[in-house]
Order: sequence, then C-alpha cells, then structure tokens
Amino acid sequence: MARIAGVDLPKKKRVEYALTYIYGVGLKSSRDILNAVNISFDKRVNDLSEDEVSAIAKKIQEGYIVEGDLRKKVQMDIKSLMDLGNYRGLRHRKGLPVRGQTTKNNARTRKGKKKTVGSK
Repeated sequence: MARIAGVDLPKKKRVEYALTYIYGVGLKSSRDILNAVNISFDKRVNDLSEDEVSAIAKKIQEGYIVEGDLRKKVQMDIKSLMDLGNYRGLRHRKGLPVRGQTTKNNARTRKGKKKTVGSK
C-alpha cells in the first residue's frame, strides 16, 4: 500500500491519476513529479517499489505545499480577506458568492435553504 503525504493511494489505479487524490496535486503536477523521478505514467500503484514511493514522497515534500498545510494556507488567506474588510472578504463573511455570480434566483449552495418571507 502506497501512503504519500498522509493519503492512502488507490492500489489499482495508474500512478498519474492516483497522485491526484492528494489535496494540492493535480494531473499536471502529478505528471511533472513522475517525469522528475523517471517513473512511467502507465505503472499501477501496487507495482511501485518502496524506493519509487519514497522518491515520489520526497519530490512532493520538497516542491509542493499539500494536504494540511495547503488547507491551512487557504483558510488563512480567506481570513485575511475578511479581516481587511474588502469586498471579497465581506462576501465570504456573509456567505454569499464571491466571484461575481448573480444572487437573485440562484446561489442556493452558498446562501443555504430558502427562508420564506411574508407567508399569509
């Protein structure tokens, strides 16, 4: 079983797709990592040797911010926006869409369940 950055990788998937289970590693960065450590994209996770797993883990650790550290960084960035009081921070604070979407009819994911007003 390959465990990298605190994540158990699925055994039967190809390595390039299995690495995307790590938060902060997408398909492009997964392929870059595999190219850097000279591992074929077609190899399955259960076919990896311990040396290859450790090489991948070392490459991720030295070049990428992943998992808990990345989640913490994202939350701190959002918190700093809210502390500054700029428009994006206010939208985060109110629980409304941040990137300019309209809210008259949609945005139910951010706004939550409808609150009925003025029922007779």
